[in-house]
Amino acid sequence: MKITFNINGKSQTVDVDGKTPLLWVVRDVLNLKGTKFGCGKAACGACTLHVDGEAVRSCSYAVKFAEGKNVTTIEGLGEGDNLHPVQQAWIEEVVPQCGYCQPGFMMATAAMLEKIPNPTDKDIDDNIMNVCRCATYYRMRKAIHRAAEISNSNS
Repeated sequence: MKITFNINGKSQTVDVDGKTPLLWVVRDVLNLKGTKFGCGKAACGACTLHVDGEAVRSCSYAVKFAEGKNVTTIEGLGEGDNLHPVQQAWIEEVVPQCGYCQPGFMMATAAMLEKIPNPTDKDIDDNIMNVCRCATYYRMRKAIHRAAEISNSNS
């Protein structure tokens, strides 16, 4: 089945089974390796990317549902030296330990900040449901608040 969507600002047409998870199309067909496989059950969030601005767990999102939509992966969040505020905050707060889950956390955070520009700790707890086996949650919370500061100062 031919499916056309925009990914990181570029139109792409793929010819795959429409039930294929978007994660595998992104990683294996389009060769964008930043989005990670974690659990395959939409529980951990390592595979989080954006579809029309919404955080989506791509391991359980059939690619057919991406038809005509805008998909953003971690590779499209910021470009070169023009980092997204979330990426900048992650660097400033030295968030990653192993780093495997971090693209999913950053994508979930970027989507949340679009809806809640000044999140409280409760907002973070209620909206960022990803899992980090290294338990860098304290640094992530600091980075989320820092990303909000950066975003608000750029507005």
